[in-house]
Amino acid sequence: MKWEVSKGPSYSVLKVYLDPGESVTSEPGAMVLMKGPIEIKTHTGGLGAALKRAVFGGESLFINTYIAKGSSELWFSPALPGDIAYIEVRDRPLFIQDLSYLAHHGDLELTIGWRGFKGIFTSGGVVWLKAEGTGGVWVNAFGGIEEVDLGVGESIIVDNYHFVAMEEGMEWKLRKFGGIKSTILGGEGIVIEVKGPGKLLVQTRSLPPFIQLLSKFLPRR
Repeated sequence: MKWEVSKGPSYSVLKVYLDPGESVTSEPGAMVLMKGPIEIKTHTGGLGAALKRAVFGGESLFINTYIAKGSSELWFSPALPGDIAYIEVRDRPLFIQDLSYLAHHGDLELTIGWRGFKGIFTSGGVVWLKAEGTGGVWVNAFGGIEEVDLGVGESIIVDNYHFVAMEEGMEWKLRKFGGIKSTILGGEGIVIEVKGPGKLLVQTRSLPPFIQLLSKFLPRR
């Protein structure tokens, strides 16, 4: 399997080149183009996992797996303009913000990385998807993607809307950012405090402020 990302980082397209027998799985609606003999299987990836993805993760109940019957080519694009990054999954499972999952390959199981009830009363992808096994995941961002490597004991604070993915095993907790006044006037609310060692990916743009900006130009009923 070979792959490349073109038109990045603003309007990225993932191009995957498959040899016979190779496969790649993506969320529904991500496929742009396919070339060559390809079999498509739509499945849930396990009923329990699928229901958790749909209810808690915001993802579709179904996922599509594309199996090459000969030399084939597939293009995938995310819903939002931004960059695409590849993360190898082997020794440590990967937690992914639900809107950042694009596709994966290999022997991976995609479930919910449920880490307790702290995700129920907040928004912005606090309940994450979990990719576990051996393979790789392509994640997408709104804007660019920055990789942050944290050493032992190092910690950072990330706005929950800028979170993309991180390795399992890193300590994290949700906390309020500032008081009520700063939350209302400053646009900040819930942040994630992450402690190393491990790798974290963040996106350079946040969706809610963009939606608020667009709403100013939409006609009101």
